[in-house]
Amino acid sequence: VQVVESGGGSVQSGGSLRLSCVVSGYGGNAPAMGWFRQAPGKEREGVAGISSDGTTDYADSVKGRFTISQDNAKNTLYLQMNSLKSEDTGMYYCVLDPLNVEAIKTHGVERWFGVIMEQPTLYWWGQGTQVTVSL
Repeated sequence: VQVVESGGGSVQSGGSLRLSCVVSGYGGNAPAMGWFRQAPGKEREGVAGISSDGTTDYADSVKGRFTISQDNAKNTLYLQMNSLKSEDTGMYYCVLDPLNVEAIKTHGVERWFGVIMEQPTLYWWGQGTQVTVSL
């Protein structure tokens, strides 16, 4: 399985970016997927998730500004980021989770974020794409 992110860049505060995550080589049941980010000197944190049935949920810090979506025909996950703030700066990672596929729908995304970070090596991650938001 390969997970490859793209779309990062440098923007001014208030700007927008759209991240993409292309998955190849995965042949299992519909997974849950999501976006995490990591700022320098900080722990990786969850941003948004989408369950196997398409239910979406977001971290409070990005609600109303970010939108997660997927195109199953293209095996691609997206993260549309609007009204970007300097605190959104960081490396953004896409994750594929074939184990907890309904957790976002049944327990909410914050609990799913915690499950993922308890044992991150159980899941497939991309290499990350850098987002830098300047004032």
